[in-house]
Amino acid sequence: MNEHPNEPITTGPSNPAGMAGWFSTWMTAVTKPNEQTYEMLAARPEAMSNNTAFTWVFVAGTASALISGILQAILELAGVPSTSPSLGELFGGGSAQGGALSLGIAICVSPIAGAIGTLFFAIGVGIIQWVARMFKGTGTFSQLAYTLAAVSVPFSLVSSILTPFSGVQYLNICTGLLSLGLGLYVLVLEVMAVKAVNKFGWGEAAGSVLLPGVVLCCCVSIVVFGIIGALGPAINDTFNSIQQSLP
Repeated sequence: MNEHPNEPITTGPSNPAGMAGWFSTWMTAVTKPNEQTYEMLAARPEAMSNNTAFTWVFVAGTASALISGILQAILELAGVPSTSPSLGELFGGGSAQGGALSLGIAICVSPIAGAIGTLFFAIGVGIIQWVARMFKGTGTFSQLAYTLAAVSVPFSLVSSILTPFSGVQYLNICTGLLSLGLGLYVLVLEVMAVKAVNKFGWGEAAGSVLLPGVVLCCCVSIVVFGIIGALGPAINDTFNSIQQSLP
């Protein structure tokens, strides 16, 4: 287990108030990736409650849905060819109708997307911190939520710009590779943040972040294979009946 410096951790220089302070914190979290950065963030007064972190995630989720909808509407209005059917094509209209539908859906759904994103963020942080406590982590839910929100919110906003272009032919390759690279970068930052907040080793930090996902995938796989196994005979009988009914 790594040793931590003995000098006291300070909260650093005060940030500007309002949105400017938010952006300053987010940029610090993603452009200065080291344990001291995340220890500093976790020691801030804002990290003692969940209000700031949940506000960030809600605002980012709402803005992301709105940005994606606006960009999608612009692409459809411009007639940019897509690898998937546009809303205008699905509803039997033209690009203008598809663009209007994309914009309308984004405006109506964006607050819901923000609320759902906040709920899943809280659940995810809770599970990670629960596992971290099993590894003798010393952090709190609020500290981890604040730190992980500072890391994940900028990625969410960038993803909202990339997502509409993922359906554009040829551009989807570039956006896919860029999204993959950003996702891996954020994963590394999250592991580093968990390590700094809970003050334990890299193995414990990686386990706290990755184990919940591995367990979830295993549970889903077991359920899916169980359903397939249970329905297998019925599906087989159905196919046999169809084959026998064919001339």
